[in-house]
Amino acid sequence: MHSKVVWKGGMAFTGTADSSYLVPLDASSSSGGKELGFRPLQLMAIGLVGCTGMDVISILQKKRQEITSFEVSAAIQRADQHPKVFTKIILEYKVTGVNIDKNAVERAVKLSEEKYCGARAMLQHSAEISNRIIIEEEGN
Repeated sequence: MHSKVVWKGGMAFTGTADSSYLVPLDASSSSGGKELGFRPLQLMAIGLVGCTGMDVISILQKKRQEITSFEVSAAIQRADQHPKVFTKIILEYKVTGVNIDKNAVERAVKLSEEKYCGARAMLQHSAEISNRIIIEEEGN
């Protein structure tokens, strides 16, 4: 894997990786930026929820669960002092569908947590990570 950023002036950069998609990065105005893009740690958080989200939805599709809506969000606490690493993360999985099997969802999350999600595996060395699962029946 290869990634790079190219400085655009001020605190702004454009990031890219092997996929060749461009991602704007910038700092907050309080840190000298103009708020023209993601902060680097926001991208790490998105990487985490994206990684586990792809794992879980893939597993649920293989289990033939009828998912109509799915999202993963993260509530993150950071250290007060530099480096302001993530210290506590609560992942919330919201699954909506028809006749969703609670055990299938719990198993999919567990597999992501313990086997598949590389982002979680890296972050769990600095942060306490917990899960919350919400299952809603379609139309309720």
